[in-house]
Amino acid sequence: MSHSAAVVPARRVEQARTRENFPVALRILPRRYRRHLLALYAYARQVDDLGDEALPAPTDRLAALDEVEAELRLLYAGRRVTHPAVRVLVPTVAECRLPLDALVRLVEANRADQRVTRYATFDQLVEYCTLSANPVGELVLRVFGQDSPARIALSDRVCTALQIVEHLQDVAEDHRRGRVYLPAEDMARFGVTEADLARPTAGRQLRELVEFSAERARAWLDAGAPLVSALHGWARLAVGGYLAGGRATLDALAAADHDPLRTTVRPRGRRVLLCWLSATVRSAG
Repeated sequence: MSHSAAVVPARRVEQARTRENFPVALRILPRRYRRHLLALYAYARQVDDLGDEALPAPTDRLAALDEVEAELRLLYAGRRVTHPAVRVLVPTVAECRLPLDALVRLVEANRADQRVTRYATFDQLVEYCTLSANPVGELVLRVFGQDSPARIALSDRVCTALQIVEHLQDVAEDHRRGRVYLPAEDMARFGVTEADLARPTAGRQLRELVEFSAERARAWLDAGAPLVSALHGWARLAVGGYLAGGRATLDALAAADHDPLRTTVRPRGRRVLLCWLSATVRSAG
């Protein structure tokens, strides 16, 4: 089987897309934006799956990721591409002039996942997010044609926060996959061990660590929130939706007593809507 054949089907990409925090605003956007954003999500999801689960061995995953990057470079050289993860991007790259670097960084994030499964410090985790999360925000801003350096800097704050929120949601799942995104320095500070991550419910120390991490993520979201008022039109509505998804997830985590082991923490649609309306009103004020 070729590496290209291991890419997950589009139907599964769509199912996974509906569970993410990012696409909360997609359904109401005009088709010209929606189709480009869906192409980005399909690309990111397929690359992520290649790095996570589509192939059994790290060496196979690295080879598959190398193939994706090679195809990206062919695309930007004006050559024909065949890899499904890259082929889906062809119209969007042409019409939105996406930066190659941002797309390659998402590949590099998945390479990093093959080499690094633990992070000693929060700063190291943030550095990882510059590969795994921040490029998504930059690409979204490019789709809307509103990607100034100042806006990208604010977007980086939001995207890093959203990535950390997702890590907090997925503590148990990540641990089963052999990965821990809670920084070792924070685990030591709260007296949490990796054995605590394998329990059916979170103990007091782990819940305190998750609460601390969640509040830090909320602070990063708040620091990036001025991005919403810096945008206009559909971009403001969309980015406000992404911000709302993160805040609603943090609220759901608090409602679960900051225990991500006992149940899958997901925000209710009504809560997302309320956070979205709040973000929209604030940006208009």
